[in-house]
Amino acid sequence: MPRLLASALAALIVTSVPLRAAPADDLLEALRIDDMLRIMRDEGMDYGRDLSTDMFGRPASARWEEVVSEIYDTDRMREIVREGVEEGLEGQEVPAILDFLESQEGQHVVALELVAREAMIDEGTEAAARERFRAIEGSDDPVLLEVERFVEANDLVEANVAGALNASFQFYQGLADGGAIEITEGEILSEVWATEEETRADTRDWLYGFMLMAYTPLEQARLEDYVELSATDEGRLMNRALFTGFNTMYDSISYALGLAAAREMQGEDL
Repeated sequence: MPRLLASALAALIVTSVPLRAAPADDLLEALRIDDMLRIMRDEGMDYGRDLSTDMFGRPASARWEEVVSEIYDTDRMREIVREGVEEGLEGQEVPAILDFLESQEGQHVVALELVAREAMIDEGTEAAARERFRAIEGSDDPVLLEVERFVEANDLVEANVAGALNASFQFYQGLADGGAIEITEGEILSEVWATEEETRADTRDWLYGFMLMAYTPLEQARLEDYVELSATDEGRLMNRALFTGFNTMYDSISYALGLAAAREMQGEDL
């Protein structure tokens, strides 16, 4: 989670030329990055509570809630995403993507994605979304067919699996660096890779459930146009850049959570 920074000297001299935001800034604003990160923070706070139950055997304490809240600092998250997206765009612009995202239709799609993502925080809603996907998997449901095209064009399952495995590695590394476990890098890799198939199955169910929820309200023709746009060179570039940004963010968060969990465990042993 970037950007080409305008020269301060040029800004002083060429006062008649308005400053343009970097492509990554425009893209993230069109995607409503602040709303997205707020939702991701809410997801993270829930995950932190689950982590307390699973690792410490008790509900999250006020101290642990504060630690997790600091880790999911949205200003820091935004900057990491921004830098990663800037790197992922490789200096290229995505005018067709931006034109769409900044349009009324594009903002409607972004809103649907955000609403679905936030709804998936609720366990019951997530379970229902997963079940809906499983119920129509392999059918000729028109929305499902478009979602499949979207996923395949951008390799979304494998990209998400890679991100999840890398984040898991970083969490173990944080635990080790914090002194909670003694484990080599090779052993961490072995532990992480052992979860690959389970992670892939879980990721696939979540991803399809989420996308079906988000895109079902769209008119079929508009959904088809959106999927077609995502499969263009610009669309693929945008998705690769977003993965670079958000995966970097989650790697940082996961390491910090592992380190914090190690310290919490050591504090309990004192």
